[in-house]
Amino acid sequence: MSLLHTVVSFVVALGVLIVVHEFGHYLVARWCGVKVLRFSVGFGRALATRRFGPDQTEWVIAAVPLGGYVKMVDEREGPVAPEDLPRAFNRQGVWRRFAIVLAGPVANFLLAIVLYWGMYMAGVQEAKPIIAAPESGTVAARAGLMRGDTLRAVNGEPVTSWQEVRWRVLQLALDRKDARLEVQGASGTLDWRILELAQVNADEVEGDLLLRLGLRLYRPEVPPTIGQVVSGGVAERAGFVARDRVLAIDGQTIATWDALVTKVRGSPARALVFDVDRGGKRLRIVVTPEPVPQAAETIGRIGAGPYVEPGTLSAYLVEVRYGPEESLVRALAKTWEMSVFSLRMLGKMIVGEVSWRNLSGPVTIADYAGQSAQLGLLPYLAFLALISISLGVLNLLPIPLLDGGHLMYYAIEVLKGSPVSERVMELGQRAGLVVLLFLMAFAFYNDINRIISG
Repeated sequence: MSLLHTVVSFVVALGVLIVVHEFGHYLVARWCGVKVLRFSVGFGRALATRRFGPDQTEWVIAAVPLGGYVKMVDEREGPVAPEDLPRAFNRQGVWRRFAIVLAGPVANFLLAIVLYWGMYMAGVQEAKPIIAAPESGTVAARAGLMRGDTLRAVNGEPVTSWQEVRWRVLQLALDRKDARLEVQGASGTLDWRILELAQVNADEVEGDLLLRLGLRLYRPEVPPTIGQVVSGGVAERAGFVARDRVLAIDGQTIATWDALVTKVRGSPARALVFDVDRGGKRLRIVVTPEPVPQAAETIGRIGAGPYVEPGTLSAYLVEVRYGPEESLVRALAKTWEMSVFSLRMLGKMIVGEVSWRNLSGPVTIADYAGQSAQLGLLPYLAFLALISISLGVLNLLPIPLLDGGHLMYYAIEVLKGSPVSERVMELGQRAGLVVLLFLMAFAFYNDINRIISG
């Protein structure tokens, strides 16, 4: 995945989210009769400017694409022409101001609902919740789960895909509640298993929780044939090409892709000798897997994926598709669940139950944007929906400088019958700036730490 691909995917995602958020403010401001002077996507120097609309609003694309704003007529920000005074934002009733500010986050939630609705109607292919053999000593192994078991329900809620299992188990792990799994064995018999999650600690929630619990997605055995190599990765630099078949590593016969992965993962920074068949010609390639920290261990990685014959995986995939009405219901439920989950994660970070390492900055988000775009349109839209929800939740936090901070002031105004004093608002702005700078600094630190640790 090229840097240009990542940057373009990130900028497009940011552009969509910012435009939707600010257009929410703009649209409700117009409905409330407030005059809008400028609609800016980005901050700083204007790169492109155009005026149009009844009020000749200035539409701007600015140099720094990490946000945007809607500038309205407001006596607190400068002189206002007498004819515009009735249309000034500060002269509107508290409920109109409340609606204008609230409209931005609401627009982000509506975008997520629309995206999920379209995805559910279009249909998404996902992996069936069939598990591989759990490693001994893991929570899954202690629960008695076995290779080939299909998970049918989690605490009474039916699951049809691996993603649904991941979501349900993560929610239960955050609450330190055990998961009661309905399981269909390889022979077709139904049974129940208890996944003990009460002892899961904060560090285990970070990263791939299911893998740490011993829940691994079952994959049919495929031959150890290289399907693709990551550009610039260890495998490419060593000379691997697509359709190379690995015969042995360090003299040990390799019969399946899983065996190859196991050998590579267990050999970080150690030179391995690969015997390879390339079009009937036997080659020997020396590869040193790149060490990658993962939880409490360091694994090896070479940057290569398997070649899978078309149709091999069809029996292990399920298409999730619904009609328009059910899709809308599920989209609403999904958006609500993700919003509540984001708030709960933030709350657990504050009280120390979940690590602050889960906080991501723009570098990590850009990486996810590039990866999801590379997987296809639907994964990219799912990424957009998730980030849109996160943006909506973040802006509703009662922190001055954010929409939620203004809503907090208006709520106080409703209760006390008069606006919050300018002095209190000024102090709040300073405190809010400190909080936001702290969050940004921590997010950037996490981004840099992820880059350094791989």
